[in-house]
Amino acid sequence: MSDSAAPPPFIRIGPKLLSSPVILSVPHAGRDYRPELVRASRLSRALLETLEDRLVDRLVWQATAAGAATFVVRSPRAEIDLNRDEREIDPALIAPPLPPGSIVQSPRTRGGIGLIPSRITGVGAIWRQRIPRAELARRVQEIHRPYHEALDAALSEARDRFGAAVLLDCHSMPPRSQGGGEAQSAVIFGDRHGTSAGPELVDAAIAAARAMGYRTACNAPYAGGYIAGRHGRPDRRIHAIQMEIDRAVYLDAELREPGPGFADACRLVAAVVAALEERLLGSDQAIAAE
Repeated sequence: MSDSAAPPPFIRIGPKLLSSPVILSVPHAGRDYRPELVRASRLSRALLETLEDRLVDRLVWQATAAGAATFVVRSPRAEIDLNRDEREIDPALIAPPLPPGSIVQSPRTRGGIGLIPSRITGVGAIWRQRIPRAELARRVQEIHRPYHEALDAALSEARDRFGAAVLLDCHSMPPRSQGGGEAQSAVIFGDRHGTSAGPELVDAAIAAARAMGYRTACNAPYAGGYIAGRHGRPDRRIHAIQMEIDRAVYLDAELREPGPGFADACRLVAAVVAALEERLLGSDQAIAAE
């Protein structure tokens, strides 16, 4: 049951009247763990926190201060994953069972990381009991849908004001193993294999990160999730790019608190936003005409 005194599940930061065509999304850094959620878990809060994109909400401050509107989810990923389709549900997790036609199975649901995470790799099942169907409906109606509706509205407003808009969906990834002695990319951009954003925008984001000395990749191993796929509509002059930053480059050795690279990572996000702005606002309308 929802608490009428509970804080809103996400916040919008930035000017009421948009001053940038770039909108930032931070869907996995929420840390408002409701007591009921923690009690329902068979795991400690510290283990639930491993699902987070740790402190990514703090990496965007410089870009936000420069004028980019930013949407930050306060609800933790353990409660609901905003980067999943609302039908992407592990059927064994909900009671009573959902009608078969109302769910979408995927490798993510089978891996325990669907709309409601059900397992943590190497740890096991998260919840003591199945989640009541009414509670699932509450999370969708009070958190998932309002967030995506807010992004839709902001992106449409930015497109109408500037001629085009781009969503930068900000995430972090676990440290990547160093295979074969070759350094792994620290920043990965995803455009759903060329379907969620114009190539000029992706190139601008990659160039900005490389100019700051970060190794980058595109679409491998992260090509963008539900957020980029839902909101990226280049044919409507609305683009979406997912950005993943290796946690080891901005957190401490325990991957919990800011590390030596934290300030640089803040500048990285701001530089990518500035590059996207320049590409859109300085364009000869090649992007806007797509």
